[in-house]
Amino acid sequence: MNLRETTFGEFLKPSQIIFELKSQDKLEAIEELLDSLVKQKLINNKDLTLTRIVDRENLESTALGHGIAVPHARVDTENQIAVAVGRSPVGIDFQAPDGQPVNLIILVIWNPTIPGLFNHLFAGLARFLIKPENRYRILNARDKNELYAVLSEIHFSFPREDKIINRASLLKKLQDIEIRMRRAPKDKLEELQKHRNLIREDLDQSLLARFDLLMERYGYAVAEVVDGACRSCNMSVSTQMASAIEESNDIYVCENCGKYLIAPRKERVTKEKAEKEKTGKEKPAIKAKAKKAGETATRKKPARK
Repeated sequence: MNLRETTFGEFLKPSQIIFELKSQDKLEAIEELLDSLVKQKLINNKDLTLTRIVDRENLESTALGHGIAVPHARVDTENQIAVAVGRSPVGIDFQAPDGQPVNLIILVIWNPTIPGLFNHLFAGLARFLIKPENRYRILNARDKNELYAVLSEIHFSFPREDKIINRASLLKKLQDIEIRMRRAPKDKLEELQKHRNLIREDLDQSLLARFDLLMERYGYAVAEVVDGACRSCNMSVSTQMASAIEESNDIYVCENCGKYLIAPRKERVTKEKAEKEKTGKEKPAIKAKAKKAGETATRKKPARK
C-alpha cells in the first residue's frame, strides 16, 4: 500500500497547546480549547462545533482511561483537521472508564469531506498512548515545549487513497467467537479459545485494546452499516464513509456511539434484499385477495325486506 508517513507535529503547533487549563469542568475545558482554535482561525463556528462535541460526549465519554481524553467532532474546518491539547494538573472529571480524572485533553476537529481521517489519527494516538512509558512522559512534561516534543513523536501512516485496511472480517469473527464463548460448554471452549488467539495474533494491538474495552462495557464492539446507518445506535453515517465501508473490508469508527463499523456480509444483504422483494410482491396479492373476498361477501349478503 502507498502510505504517507507523518507525525502529530504536522497538525499540532506549540500555540495549540494550553499547558495549564484554567477550567476544572469538562465542558468549560473543551470551550477553552475551542477558543484557542478560533483565535488561530483553525475553526470558524465555535457554537456548532461545541454542540457536536457535547452530543458525542453525551452518547459516550471520550476518555480513554489513564488520565487521557480525546473529545472530537466532525465539522467543516479551514483545514483537513484542527487539533488542540490541554493539560490539567488537578484533573477533570470525564466519566472515564477507569474512574480516574483526565489530565490531558486532545481535542480533534476534522473535515467531514474526508472519510476515515479521524480513524487514521485515532489509530496512531492509540498505538502511542497504550504504552505506559509514553503516557508517563506526556503527563509529567515540565513545560509546553517538552509536552510538544513528546507529542510530536507520535507517528501516523495515512494511505494516500484515504482508506484504512484493518481486516474487518477478522474483527467481526473475533466478536462472534467472544459471544459464543460466554455460553459454550467446556468441551467446546478450548477450541474456541484457540481460534480466538489465532485471530488476535493477526490484529493490531491498539485495535484490540479498544475492542476489549467495548466488549467489556457493552457486550459487543462491532456494528454493521445498513442503509447508511450504524446498526448499534441507528444514527446515519456520512455518505462518503457509508460508500467506503460498502466497497471494502476496512474498519471505521462510528462517530456517534464509538463502535467499530463494518460492511454487512454479502449473504445477509442478499437475503434481506430477497425478503424485501418477496414482501413487496406479496402485499398487492394480499390486497387483491382481500378485495375479492369483500366483493364475494357483498354478493352473498341477503337483501333487506
